[in-house]
Amino acid sequence: MTLEHISQQEDSIARRYDYDDGELIVADFGTADVSVDVLDDVAIVVVERDGDSFQTEIELSADDAQAFINNGVLTIEVGQ
Repeated sequence: MTLEHISQQEDSIARRYDYDDGELIVADFGTADVSVDVLDDVAIVVVERDGDSFQTEIELSADDAQAFINNGVLTIEVGQ
C-alpha cells in the first residue's frame, strides 16, 4: 500500500491509497454539502459550505469506480 496526500483545505483533507488491486480515495468534508459524479476516469466533486462552493476534479487510475458519501466523508473505490 502506498499513500498519496491529495489536498488539504481548512478543515477538509483528502488522501489516495494505492493497493495492488486498486485504489481508494477518501476525503472528509465535515458538515459541507458534497456531491460527486464519476465520468470515465475522472471524479468531479462539488462542495458547498457557508454560501461558497468549489469544484475539483480527481483523476482516477481506471474507469471502474464507485463513489459514495456518508456523514461528510467521500469515498471513491477504483478497481484495476
